[in-house]
Amino acid sequence: MDDVYKQIYEMEGVSSLSKHEQLVNGILGAIQNKSLSQGDPLPSVNNLINEFGFARETIAKAYKDLVKRGIVESKNRVGFFVSNNNVNQHLRVALVLFAFDAFQETFYKTFRSRLGAGVHIDVFFHHNNINVLESIVQTIRGRYGMYVVAPIPHKKTASILDTLPMDSFLMIDRYEKLSGEFSYIAQEFKDTSYRVFCELSDTIKQYDGMIYYHRPNADTPIEILQAFKSFVKDYKIKHEILDEYLPGTLKRGMVHFTINNTELWSMLKDCKVMKLKPGKDVGILSHNDEVVKELIFDGITTYTADFKRMAERAAAFVLKREQIQEILPMVLIRRKSL
Repeated sequence: MDDVYKQIYEMEGVSSLSKHEQLVNGILGAIQNKSLSQGDPLPSVNNLINEFGFARETIAKAYKDLVKRGIVESKNRVGFFVSNNNVNQHLRVALVLFAFDAFQETFYKTFRSRLGAGVHIDVFFHHNNINVLESIVQTIRGRYGMYVVAPIPHKKTASILDTLPMDSFLMIDRYEKLSGEFSYIAQEFKDTSYRVFCELSDTIKQYDGMIYYHRPNADTPIEILQAFKSFVKDYKIKHEILDEYLPGTLKRGMVHFTINNTELWSMLKDCKVMKLKPGKDVGILSHNDEVVKELIFDGITTYTADFKRMAERAAAFVLKREQIQEILPMVLIRRKSL
């Protein structure tokens, strides 16, 4: 540790630096001159107190700054270690998503662009599996400066996410209640879906009925199913609720609503094979918009949150570290399929 202490002592001669900045810059200097490498342990808080006489809070603040930049990681009850040799890195962010669907790709590209080159992002996917989410959180805890997480609706979610530091945590996409105050930018599914169905009610009534494909074992929000049930009851719409769309089962005269893009592409393929025109012979409604839905079959009617705005707001949270609690509105985009 002598070389590390030497670097910190050299920083004491820089009058413009506070004590915690002396520690930060001394450790960065030791990494830069290769006295410290990735995986090496750093001096304990008690050792630094004994060597320099700094207050415990000063040392904790220095290590916290280095952890946020992703240069140092904290291992519970073991100590602090060098996790990254890139001393020019300002911040390291863990981004945890469901999967890399088209709308999440839109989120990522905007998020990456808004954060700039000085911020490093590691992306993890839990695929709506609570055990995978728990494993990811155990892996990333204490190694990142910021945690941006799309949660899973599950009874274990709160206990898993509560282990992350809430001052560096942002929940995105969906809202799940945690034990304390935290920041979030999320969609609202139930009231918004009901409102969209109501806006489309006159058009839906021109068809024989409506089929909703709800995938109970997937990541389909249960709130959309609740909204659909309320809508068809209130508007007396003949309806069906099916677990999945099976190729070749497209029904003439019915509105078909799916959240799953694979099902949507299968429906459109069946339209072509069965010579059915969307918006005339069948109605098609999709959730979450993307460019291809604007272009194919003269346009697919969708309702969606603005994932670009979600990403912009998330990036602002990461950079400014100001608490945010925002529910994004969804918008109906009417095209020729319904």
